[in-house]
Amino acid sequence: MEATERACRLTGITNPTLLIASHIKPWRLCDTAGERLDGMNGLLLTPDADLLFDRGFITFENDGDVRVSPRMDRLDLKRLGLEVMDWERLSFGEAGAGWQPRGLAERQVGYMAYHREQVFVA
Repeated sequence: MEATERACRLTGITNPTLLIASHIKPWRLCDTAGERLDGMNGLLLTPDADLLFDRGFITFENDGDVRVSPRMDRLDLKRLGLEVMDWERLSFGEAGAGWQPRGLAERQVGYMAYHREQVFVA
């Protein structure tokens, strides 16, 4: 994952002591040990972003754009300091904090498709 992921995909934070290596396809749902250990089945996320991702409140498109679940409370999103992601998606304002989506690596695409279909709360 080191070669692909260098920052939190949601916040842009790069300090490795503040990041978690998160599985895209959850560990418990992987079919093989190879899937569990595949570095392409991972993202670097801050702890709060990791929790949102693991619980299906956010996911990512192949181009790196974030998708926020309609079940995510917008006030909680604001309290987490992440409301700009939702505003940008809804075209209510310009992006702040320099957040720039990065496309997924080719080998991450299948794992993320699984996440969008099986984990994301639509």
